[in-house]
Amino acid sequence: MEPMKPMAPMKPMKPMDPPDSSWWPQGLSNPSSSGSQNGMRYAFFPDQHRLAIDQNGKVTQYDTGDHQISGVSQSQGGSGDGSPSFTSQNGNVDLSSLKQID
Repeated sequence: MEPMKPMAPMKPMKPMDPPDSSWWPQGLSNPSSSGSQNGMRYAFFPDQHRLAIDQNGKVTQYDTGDHQISGVSQSQGGSGDGSPSFTSQNGNVDLSSLKQID
């Protein structure tokens, strides 16, 4: 019987790819949270107090005020209108309650 050979050392892990920043407007950087759901993408930029939403290829920015956005949910089906609601330190925040930035 042949003796066991030593294991090969582990290869270094590949760094994670940065978020795809190609869709949000210039001037916004370092989102603290971002994601997508049902064809909508969002990214929250705490330093600029901005939320960027990409729906159907149209990007809209919102002023988030003192909200620290950490997640998103979207109503589905019969009673919901499909508009997103965001989670902040103050609870749920409807997109309609945020000021749209031109």
